[in-house]
Amino acid sequence: MIKTDPVSAAVEKIVAHTARVGVVGLGYVGLPFLVEKAKVGFEVVGIDRSAERAGMVARGENYIGDVRDEDLKAVVERGLVTTTTDFDVVPDLDVIVICVPTPLDRNLTPDLSYIRSVTHEIAAHLRPGQLISLESTTYPGTTEEIMKPILEAGGLKAGVDFFLAHSPERVDPGNARYTTKNTNKVVGGNDPASLEVALAFYRQTIEHVVAVSSAKAAEMVKVYENTFRAVNIALANEIALLCDRMGISVWEVLDAAFTKPFGIMPFYPGPGVGGHCIPLDPHYLEWKAREYNFQTHFIALAGETNRKMPEFVVDKAARVLNGARKALNGSKVLLLGMAYKSDLDDYRESPALEVYRLLKESGAEVSFHDSWTPEVNEHGIQATGIDLTDQVLQDADLVIITTKHSDVDYANVIEQSQAILDTRYATRGMTSDKVTLL
Repeated sequence: MIKTDPVSAAVEKIVAHTARVGVVGLGYVGLPFLVEKAKVGFEVVGIDRSAERAGMVARGENYIGDVRDEDLKAVVERGLVTTTTDFDVVPDLDVIVICVPTPLDRNLTPDLSYIRSVTHEIAAHLRPGQLISLESTTYPGTTEEIMKPILEAGGLKAGVDFFLAHSPERVDPGNARYTTKNTNKVVGGNDPASLEVALAFYRQTIEHVVAVSSAKAAEMVKVYENTFRAVNIALANEIALLCDRMGISVWEVLDAAFTKPFGIMPFYPGPGVGGHCIPLDPHYLEWKAREYNFQTHFIALAGETNRKMPEFVVDKAARVLNGARKALNGSKVLLLGMAYKSDLDDYRESPALEVYRLLKESGAEVSFHDSWTPEVNEHGIQATGIDLTDQVLQDADLVIITTKHSDVDYANVIEQSQAILDTRYATRGMTSDKVTLL
């Protein structure tokens, strides 16, 4: 009788699409991933601590903009998707993909509690032949230094009895061009056997998979990508601060600079940075670097620059109001946009939240309109938006454009408003002495 080695057995099930897949965390990363795997015939189990979210997915009810309603409904109706809130199902799974949050605490220290908790849950049910892949963004070494010891505590060994890999998520919420399927996927294994199994798995649904030498290298890829963006956005923000001092339009400077066909790429200033990546991920690398007695100066400076942009916006708002002989204290200020990005319902770490808070602290009467995020509840800010009517615009002493949503008629905003501070260049091409650019 011929025995099949564990690697070949795992790859065979994956290629035949008979492997059962578990996705832990059904958020912006997990749910699109679950749907893509189910679309090609994998039986997928979604695991989420939220009973409400697990129930919605089980009923085919979509809550993520990057997932098409009909795609989720189709795979649920075909019986390819089930959900649960516990980990008792783990022994029945062949592949487990972890897509849980990795926030920072107030001291910018990585909080890996979700990863640790999930790994302990999986370890309690781990069996030979399974592939465990972490997609959550984290510092280099997490998979090997944190997850591996927990998973091996029961006696099974990575690369021999089970397989362990890291493949950083590359989700760009709201991007209609690049989706889970056609975005190049980086994969690093804890060992050669784990890499082989992980590559086989990701190649089933991702058009181009890029192998790197280790899980640690894959983790570094992700934090470098977001650090690159954070540093360049910080440079654009710093140039905006300098241009403000010098009386130069930063937007004119950047538009002209970006006409150069080589050696430069567009990055723009704004009220700060938001989302689940840029405000957080670079600090994972900054924190880990201290272990090696290494100072990541660019990361620290970029974070400092980007974090002070909301304060600059409020300062400039005060100057705009002062020009109209009004004080910020007591003025009615309307924010247009609370989402961190255009045409998106995600306000995680949005700089508009900090602008809102600082305005409130300054005594302004603050309200906001955002058709994508009509309610916000984060970092102690709990507020409900208002409808954008002509009367609302007319009553505001100042309108601050904090997010550039395409469903806003900015020409009408200019016509109806008394004064506007545009932090996103949403009024590009619209000349008016009512508008002050960042």
